[in-house]
Amino acid sequence: MTHTTPDQPTRRPSGATVPVLAFAGIVVAVMQTLLVPVIKDLPTLLSTAPSNATWVLTSTLLSGAVATPIMGRLGDLFGKRRMLLTSLAVMVVGALVSALTSTLLPMIVGRTLQGFAMGAIPLGIGLMRDMLPREKLGSAMALMSSSIGVGGGLALPAAALVAQHANWHALFYGAAGLGVLSIVLTLLVVPESPMRAEGTFDVLGAIGLSVGLVLFLLPITKGSDWGWTSVTTLGLFAASAVVLLLWGVMELRLKAPLVDLRTTARPAVLFTNLASIMVGVSFYVVSLVLPQLLQLPKATGYGLGQSMVTAGLLVAPLGLTMMVTAPVYARLSAKYGPKVTLILGMLIIAIGYGAGLGLMSAAWQSLVIAVVLGAGIGLAYSSLPALIIGAVPASETGAANGLNTLMRSIGTSVSSAVIGMVLANTANHVGGVAVPTMHGFRVSFLIATGAVAVGLLMALFLPRRPQATKPQLRASSEEDAALERAHELLGGFHGRVLNADGAPVARAKVTLIDRRGRQAGATLSAEDGRYVLAVPAEGAYVLAAKAMGHGPLASSATHAGDDRPVEVNLALPGETVRA
Repeated sequence: MTHTTPDQPTRRPSGATVPVLAFAGIVVAVMQTLLVPVIKDLPTLLSTAPSNATWVLTSTLLSGAVATPIMGRLGDLFGKRRMLLTSLAVMVVGALVSALTSTLLPMIVGRTLQGFAMGAIPLGIGLMRDMLPREKLGSAMALMSSSIGVGGGLALPAAALVAQHANWHALFYGAAGLGVLSIVLTLLVVPESPMRAEGTFDVLGAIGLSVGLVLFLLPITKGSDWGWTSVTTLGLFAASAVVLLLWGVMELRLKAPLVDLRTTARPAVLFTNLASIMVGVSFYVVSLVLPQLLQLPKATGYGLGQSMVTAGLLVAPLGLTMMVTAPVYARLSAKYGPKVTLILGMLIIAIGYGAGLGLMSAAWQSLVIAVVLGAGIGLAYSSLPALIIGAVPASETGAANGLNTLMRSIGTSVSSAVIGMVLANTANHVGGVAVPTMHGFRVSFLIATGAVAVGLLMALFLPRRPQATKPQLRASSEEDAALERAHELLGGFHGRVLNADGAPVARAKVTLIDRRGRQAGATLSAEDGRYVLAVPAEGAYVLAAKAMGHGPLASSATHAGDDRPVEVNLALPGETVRA
């Protein structure tokens, strides 16, 4: 069950709220590719063996995967803005730890803390759902969801420039500075959400999930070094299966679990998460292949001979195109629904990788591949939070989006391991140095295409969006049109929020609660006081409203399938109404 805190009024979100949240997402996503330009030099820089140096990247992936669902649930319970600030603060500490060391163990500790910040992305999406009106939510979530790719793409040229012209520790000082800036902007601009989930934090569930994920992701990221059929690799996979199975049994028995597995098993959530894994696989392949192809010397016969910085700039449009795609997604999704945009995005990704098989002979061709893939991945990533949010109660958006982000992380981890193995097994050894081959690059692109095909199949199983059955209504503004389209498509309660004088109240929080005391929906009223709330089924509900300067109001409301508006007057006691 979810409730608002009536004695703790929240600030209204400003026009800068969405850009600030998206900036936080970009900052934490930078951590994933921050060290890519210097990855081949890490053993020398840290005075350690290559197999040990890989832990600098592995630790970030593992901690990010563990943190996302946990921070999402903590945000639902104690405040999403509070947990967002905590994630950013931990990242800053981790960046400073890494900046001040040149030895392996402290560097791994610092990188682990940096990966912890990945929980900021689902927290930002949850904040947007709680604060933004419906007509602005689609493009905002699309931008936030794409930030993981935007940050990764933009970090490559920036990190390459710093690594080429300055001490490599400057990368971490820069990351810490970005984190501090994001914290300050969040404190100044982003209000706290009033939405809270009741219950306590599932400590045993968090421990079980963390152990199970580490046991699963560790052999994926290290399988190439240990051997995929080694006792260690197979033993960890088996242990992971046992731990996650026991964890699932425990979660099903709890009243307030870390992850509601019954909700996760809904087709809309299940197939979205499965598709997310495949999108994560496809995203990371281009990040691993193109920089290497661009930087290989021309003497190999297929390398493009570009500098580290130039290679980063040629790959950067991947992230920039994802950012530009966000408003395009919002328009497409409003008209056709997020399922269609997810399918369209995956088709574009498949076209990009398919064309890329024959576009590897010139630097400008890499630019074309990056732009096409950026558009497809941007559409796919933008669709995922909308599909999740449309399938879970508002009280579970943080945890549900955290789990979805985890699925993407699993995809990138699998991609990193599999593509690393492919490139290593197909490499030519020249003077004791393994040089990736064109055959390895093309096999990698084929694997990405196959992953997208599987993801496309998962997307086709997603439930269809309900079709409009009412005639189109006339509207006096774009905002009115958005509200009316939402009601046409979703059905449910609609009307206006009024004050004691009968005047409309803007930005009032309207919450729908079902007979079991669980939140079934929430929204903010528009400038003219109008609201639209979809209902999952006909029956009895409670409409709860709260606005700045007004006490809370709760009215019992029964949805009987007709279309009469329900006006919520904040000056009157609750009464029974029928919608």
